[in-house]
Amino acid sequence: MSCFKKVLLLLSIVGGINWGLVGLFQFDFVGWLLGGSASIWSRIVFTLVGVAAVCGIPGLFTDETGE
Repeated sequence: MSCFKKVLLLLSIVGGINWGLVGLFQFDFVGWLLGGSASIWSRIVFTLVGVAAVCGIPGLFTDETGE
């Protein structure tokens, strides 16, 4: 697995955990950690998570059984 794909996976995991916390406990961990949901740092992380999710879409349609 390439470094780029590992970063995409890590950002997707961070986003998934954060959404899980929002859904279960109404707690935005990224917002809490970085100074509120409207802070520039939180918005950057949210944007990176969204870009990672979009970049990961082609991976759903490719077959990488052999490397």
